[in-house]
Amino acid sequence: MQTVAAGQFVDVLGLKTHYLTAGRGGQPLVLIHGGAPGASAGLSWKNNIEPLAEAGIEVYAFDQPGFGHTEIPSDHSAAFRLAHARAFIDAMGLGSYSLMGNSAGSDVVARIALEDDRVQRLVLVASGTLAPVGSAAAQAISKAHAERLAAYTPSLENARAISLGTLYHAELVTDAFVQERYEMSSGALYEASLERRKQPRPEKIYDRLGGLRMETLIIWGRHDGGASVEKALLLFETIPHAQLHVFSESAHWVMWDEAVRFNRLVSDFVTGG
Repeated sequence: MQTVAAGQFVDVLGLKTHYLTAGRGGQPLVLIHGGAPGASAGLSWKNNIEPLAEAGIEVYAFDQPGFGHTEIPSDHSAAFRLAHARAFIDAMGLGSYSLMGNSAGSDVVARIALEDDRVQRLVLVASGTLAPVGSAAAQAISKAHAERLAAYTPSLENARAISLGTLYHAELVTDAFVQERYEMSSGALYEASLERRKQPRPEKIYDRLGGLRMETLIIWGRHDGGASVEKALLLFETIPHAQLHVFSESAHWVMWDEAVRFNRLVSDFVTGG
């Protein structure tokens, strides 16, 4: 597990927003984490930020409102998180840039990409939220996954349990990993997650994905316990100019399970290598 440098803060829509950045002069790539308990820029992308920067990419990874070290918002809606993401990008003063989202973060980046002509390339990592619903079996997997996450209450034991579902390689679920995930899913952050659950779900955008005009890389894990590979194929069929890569020994956080190969794949895609 790599050590990520201390982050910085910027005011975004009135919220003290935490972000990590590395690399200078290359194609900017904004990373948006998912919505599971403990997701954050520092944990979700811990093994990716520095390697991507070393490959010549200018990396920006921020904590969404109510996650990580960003302030807790008064508005817990998905619409506010989307507006906040757009405002963060503007606050960084980016011209053309690429986007990568994991899980629910892929829904955010796809919505931005549909409306912002500055987006050059798009990476979608294991997003059952964004993908078409699929068969009854695929829907059952997604429903069970959502129920497991909704039932989460903060404890080291529970943080370890959900992490063993997030990652295929159990040896990556170290005490340090569990401790950080617990800290990123407890206290005020846990209370924020309860508020998010009360919000109406945003309208799905399956029927708009055909409007994505940039090259898109879809990445999935064969052992994803929340979003079946069937949904990856449906997403691939929906998006023009897309390519799909499925890792055979990965679960939901592919960027952890196959970090070295993941970083090489993403860096080659973003830089056109």
